[in-house]
Amino acid sequence: MAAITYKCPNCDGGLMFDPSSQKYHCEFCLSDFTQEELDALKPDDSQAVLYTCPSCGAQIVTDETTAATFCYYCHNPVVLSGRLTGQFAPDYVIPFQIDRDKAKEIFAQWIAKKKYVPDAFYSGKQIETMTGVYFPYWLYGCRVDGMLDAQGKKLRTWTTGNMRYTETQVYDVRRQGTMDVDHVARNGLRKANRQLVDGVLPFKMDEKKKFSMGFLSGFLAENRDMEKEQFVVDVQTEVREFALQSLQSQAGSYDSMNIRQREAKLLDEEWSYALLPVWTLTYNDKARGKIYYFALNGQTGKVCGQLPVDNKKLALLFLSIFLPLCILFLIGGYLL
Repeated sequence: MAAITYKCPNCDGGLMFDPSSQKYHCEFCLSDFTQEELDALKPDDSQAVLYTCPSCGAQIVTDETTAATFCYYCHNPVVLSGRLTGQFAPDYVIPFQIDRDKAKEIFAQWIAKKKYVPDAFYSGKQIETMTGVYFPYWLYGCRVDGMLDAQGKKLRTWTTGNMRYTETQVYDVRRQGTMDVDHVARNGLRKANRQLVDGVLPFKMDEKKKFSMGFLSGFLAENRDMEKEQFVVDVQTEVREFALQSLQSQAGSYDSMNIRQREAKLLDEEWSYALLPVWTLTYNDKARGKIYYFALNGQTGKVCGQLPVDNKKLALLFLSIFLPLCILFLIGGYLL
């Protein structure tokens, strides 16, 4: 089911966003439209609706006409709980650039190297549940004014006759500079679903676009459940340390360095909210009571996953390799 549906201006059929062409395609009259063409024909006034899974609590975004859908974490139905508007409206989006067929091809190549995964994980029926999902991220940017004041020492030793000499050279080291930092990303989700999006980082943030509901056409989107205030201290610390380490790395090579003073001021801080594309495939192992997943960056193609293990296949491996070896060792010991 399409999460957001745009109507074709020519035949009124449903439009789907095509990652390969970066256009909206009508499967009825085969027309193609750019975002600019659709914006000129009709303002983007569609409303998004937030559904919550009653089983695991995951939140999924669809349009206001969607009556029901499935949860891609636990495969249970979800119910209406609110609308994606106001403060939850994204600033940016990175559109899918890998379509479903390419995602399935990448998955097939990846799973072919995994020998002890249950057949059900990559069955035809299971693969058809692969879902393109936009995940929420907070993006941080700022300007850093940095300063480093230190004392560096270089040592030189040599031996003449029975005497060993050491020469110590002392340098005053001062560095300062300004650094522009942009697109420091933080996943805006809690719980196990964070694993899906952390593993496929990074994204090419310079390809982000101003958010339009049309990019969600044919895909699902998940709403954030963490606000930027929860990341401020962590992100500021990371940016300061990165800036100071960069200054120190440019200070030159010394045998030792005593830092007398260092400082990094953060200026012009900005936060923005973006949806980033991920193909997901999940497997509900009811016997173990655990959800396993495959995730694929919908822009770059980077893959990550957490896979179940088929105990029967491992048992066959033991019987076919280790058991014959044990028998041979026993026979060899008996003959000796």
